[in-house]
Amino acid sequence: MIGLHNLKSAPGAVKNRKRIGRGPGSGFGKTAGRGQNGQKSRTGYHRNLAFEGGQMPLIRRIPKRGFTNIFKQRFNIVSLDALAKTGLDEVTIADYFARKLARNKRAKIKVLGDGKLTRKMTIHAHQFSHSALAKIKKAGGQAVVFKGDKEGDKN
Repeated sequence: MIGLHNLKSAPGAVKNRKRIGRGPGSGFGKTAGRGQNGQKSRTGYHRNLAFEGGQMPLIRRIPKRGFTNIFKQRFNIVSLDALAKTGLDEVTIADYFARKLARNKRAKIKVLGDGKLTRKMTIHAHQFSHSALAKIKKAGGQAVVFKGDKEGDKN
């Protein structure tokens, strides 16, 4: 009868661990399986992945061009067509994220004039394109520009 007291692993499934640095009789004495002496055999060795044996590394051989503008403003782009489909009379900053019209909460919101706007709407955003402003005014709506970063700031 099989029980927990007489279970065994299959033959060859369990191996003894390699006991390194235990003398010449073990087969892993002296250099402990690390080959000859040198930096790689020492404890705490860390290989620099970019090191190419003293040759000029690739990252230094390639020419550097351009720069990253850390002051670049990022925008969530929303079309008038998408705003018209929401069915809201007033679209606030929170509505863009609630209805998944905008995803990046750190970026500001810019409304572009793609599509048609047939009814009167009040739209809050950080920026509007000229065509979007014209279409909103033509429909009798209002475009409210946010100067602050958060929804509560209306300066």
